[in-house]
Amino acid sequence: MRDVVLAAHATPDRKYHTLQHLQQCLSVVETVSHLPDRPAEVEMARWFHDAIYEFKGANNEARSADWAHEELRRADVDPAVAARVRDLAPMTCHASNLHRTDEQLLVDIDLAILGAEPARFAECEQQIREELARVPSYGLRTKRKSVFKPFLDRETIYSTQVLHQKLEARARNNLASALAGQIKEDAADAGLKHGEPCRHPSTP
Repeated sequence: MRDVVLAAHATPDRKYHTLQHLQQCLSVVETVSHLPDRPAEVEMARWFHDAIYEFKGANNEARSADWAHEELRRADVDPAVAARVRDLAPMTCHASNLHRTDEQLLVDIDLAILGAEPARFAECEQQIREELARVPSYGLRTKRKSVFKPFLDRETIYSTQVLHQKLEARARNNLASALAGQIKEDAADAGLKHGEPCRHPSTP
């Protein structure tokens, strides 16, 4: 089962939702393994969360959750456990009103990349651009801004105290910097479309 999930993350069309991303998420799982009510189920849900990823797949997370359930039942895992993992796996919808600790942790683990070191955060943004290369630049920037701003508007990005304390400040700095960069690129594109000269980035 592990090898099947690893193989799914290693397909050439993936640039961000890769083994690197999975491994980073699992390392966060390990650091908070004392917090979940059902640690093994949180880990299994994280393993399967991005198992299916297709460019135009609106239901990737739900399909990944169903696959998790099928694989766990095939492995004779208790039906109740398999069902709970299926329910947890798509829980990274990034809702801010979750109440169960395991749900909050799974979302926070998925969002941990926002609080990465700035260089790694920038690398992730580049990987996302490559993974979504078929999306026009302006459309992609619009989409990314629609992701960044709601997080910045939240009272807190992370629901769990341990990850809030560890990652919140850096996540906000990363998001604010990325949002400013997107706005700057929009302005540069708008200037070019209207025939304005392209200024050097250091020009005020």
